[in-house]
Amino acid sequence: MAIEMVPNVSPDDLSEGRRLKALAALVFLWGITLVLHWVTWGALVVWGVTGLVALYLVRIAIAYSTCATSPNRAGLTAEVEESPRVSLLVAAKNEAAVIANLVASLCSLDYPEDRYELWVIDDNSDDGTGGILDRLTQDYPKLKVLHRGPEATGGKSGALNLAWPRATGDLLAVFDADAQVPANLLQHVVPLFSNDQTGAIQVRKSIVNSETNFWTQGQAAEMALDRYYQEQRAARCGIGELRGNGQFVRRTAITQCGGWNEMTITDDLDLTVQLHLNQWNIGFLTTPTVGEEGVTSGIALWHQRNRWAEGGYQRYLDYWRLLLRNRLGWNKSIDMLVYWMLQYMLPIVALPDLMIAIALRQPPVFAPLTTFAVGVSYWGMAMGIRRTQKISLLLAMVRAVKGTLYMTHWIVVMAFATTRMAVRPKRLKWVKTIHDGEAASA
Repeated sequence: MAIEMVPNVSPDDLSEGRRLKALAALVFLWGITLVLHWVTWGALVVWGVTGLVALYLVRIAIAYSTCATSPNRAGLTAEVEESPRVSLLVAAKNEAAVIANLVASLCSLDYPEDRYELWVIDDNSDDGTGGILDRLTQDYPKLKVLHRGPEATGGKSGALNLAWPRATGDLLAVFDADAQVPANLLQHVVPLFSNDQTGAIQVRKSIVNSETNFWTQGQAAEMALDRYYQEQRAARCGIGELRGNGQFVRRTAITQCGGWNEMTITDDLDLTVQLHLNQWNIGFLTTPTVGEEGVTSGIALWHQRNRWAEGGYQRYLDYWRLLLRNRLGWNKSIDMLVYWMLQYMLPIVALPDLMIAIALRQPPVFAPLTTFAVGVSYWGMAMGIRRTQKISLLLAMVRAVKGTLYMTHWIVVMAFATTRMAVRPKRLKWVKTIHDGEAASA
């Protein structure tokens, strides 16, 4: 039975509701910060929480390759009839620079020809994307094109919801328009769904233009960090997360969730919570990877990460009642709580903690937990770089120093996004990353 995740309200009412909840959370956390500074035992509380978080993350760190949802590398059966049908979905808005390359690669995958199809949704593009797609249907019979007009709503989620009910696949795969997809990807992903509890699989992403500049090098290190903790959390059957590009979802699972949520700005993070609340697991595949372009400027990174931060935080605001009821089960609930503390709580309290510390002439009360959070981020990045680049731990730790410097932008982004959400409701719209296709053609 499907769980009603988000109330059936207007976008304006939903935005205002999120703003009020964000404001309440902001006031509560700032108030807690003030109390911890004033009471004599405040530092002890923080040290105790730091110790518990450390114990949990040690448990995560030693869990490599022990999970029931770890990739099963058994190959596909030779019988075509036993190969599940797969529908590939791409929502494209002004992607003229890259869409032809993507269609060519997705229509040439190493999988039985009659067992997969490609759906591309032209979402009111004004750069010729729609015309390119219509012409490509003459060369690629498995390509099916849908067009959305200016009246369409729901952003990327709305585009996907237009296509998936028409698709015939038992598994639905979502790719961004700039994705670089290896021909053998389906051979690696499809067998992982032999576990009946697996509702989705996220394929590891790689930055194809990682050597362009400091920003793209940092994104590559960030992907290595994400790889490490995705693997470790999945190994303890924690909260495996979807990342949009290269995500595979079981049809029965997306049906149970009622499709993609059109009232969120990060469809992948929202669907992550919905799947776990519906008792599905999300697996993670490390190889092969799906390539994508990294943004090449600080301004573009700022806008992209603000959207990610806000969408990630929205999950807690939208589903907090179900999360508090422990609908995830204790293991996943604790996992989600720990990462909420490290990713969202610490940036939210950073500024008031510092200001109160200066006023009272004492150290920031959250210093132990903050120091530990930076340390585990650095360690995870070093381990991720080591696994990804197949280099020594020492060299990986050296490279992780630069990546950690890059990651400090997340503290500012998280603090800004969560504070802005408490002050000003955000209009729901699809803000996409511009793809120029340079990496694909290089």
